[in-house]
Amino acid sequence: MTQATSATQPSPHGTGTPAAAQVRGAHLVGSVNLPTAEDTFRTVAAHAGTHLKRIPDGEVGERFHWILFQGERFDAVPGLARLPIEPVVVAGFDVRPLVLDGAVPADELVFGELGYAAAATASYTDFVRLRAEGAIPAATRFQVCLPTPLAPVVAFVVPDAREAVYPAYEAAMLREIEAIVAAVPAGDLAIQLDLASEFALIEGANLGAGPAQAWFAIDSDEVLAGCVARAARVASAVPAGVELGFHLCYGDVAEKHFVEPSDTRRLVEVANGLAATVSREIAWFHLPVPIERDDVEYVAPLADLTIDPATELYLGVVHHEDGVEGAQRRLAAATQVLGREVGVGTECGFGRGPSERTGPLLDVHTAVARAW
Repeated sequence: MTQATSATQPSPHGTGTPAAAQVRGAHLVGSVNLPTAEDTFRTVAAHAGTHLKRIPDGEVGERFHWILFQGERFDAVPGLARLPIEPVVVAGFDVRPLVLDGAVPADELVFGELGYAAAATASYTDFVRLRAEGAIPAATRFQVCLPTPLAPVVAFVVPDAREAVYPAYEAAMLREIEAIVAAVPAGDLAIQLDLASEFALIEGANLGAGPAQAWFAIDSDEVLAGCVARAARVASAVPAGVELGFHLCYGDVAEKHFVEPSDTRRLVEVANGLAATVSREIAWFHLPVPIERDDVEYVAPLADLTIDPATELYLGVVHHEDGVEGAQRRLAAATQVLGREVGVGTECGFGRGPSERTGPLLDVHTAVARAW
């Protein structure tokens, strides 16, 4: 446990401004443990609607466990086959990796629909109806959360085939974005790209089969640059008028990161890299803050952020274990470093926690954030 830092302690990076003076708004990463999109929209709007610019559908249905359902999409691709071993079942999904089976040349692999556009189209219908009823504030956007193509490829393809499979999956994700944009008017839509596997590669985290390794680089700085370039290519395909944001993530398995970041340096480097590389406006970044890190040392690299001042910054300071008090302690450290307004959120989605926690956790967001 890291030593707590007082909200008024001076810092070389900031002025010691009290947290409440610079806090506005809240952000939901995406995953919310409620049974349907309508339940999510109604509950979120009732508890925190005036503090949110965007509301996700909660990643309901097959998306409950983030990308695990994508294994079935890989199964359906001619030219790919599961390793001939006993099924490896996680949360009901077979996560055995796939190999190139030679039936189709690697450069001719074609993925079908991935499911993200179909889910967004269905949820948007509920969103529009509830907003028309007044259950959702009028200016709120519909938020769609997508993994970067890197994540499913790393999760479901053996290492020596990832380079060959990646272009086909990236093309499929770009088609999903095109379909989402066709179904949801730009002025109603916000698209978030989730970068989690990227940080496993950057940090060389051991996800159960040895240190994670990228096919495109070895040195961690080169890995970071390669991750940024790939995410930026997908992000740049989101058309103008649609809001674009990024959730930077160190994972969330049983409410634990795959590796605890020593500070926010790598998060800042990725955010700065995306800000410099993405060829369109970025509406927001969300960065995690581990529950034990209420010290200035963890957030000190935030002083080096070079993102546009108009880009919203959300810090994942909200944790169910210590509620408002803990969030305010973590914010107090951040405001000694940041000379800008900041919003709040949890460090990752909270859809895999118990559903009875959802309302109270949303209330913590409301208690800590000022309304937009």
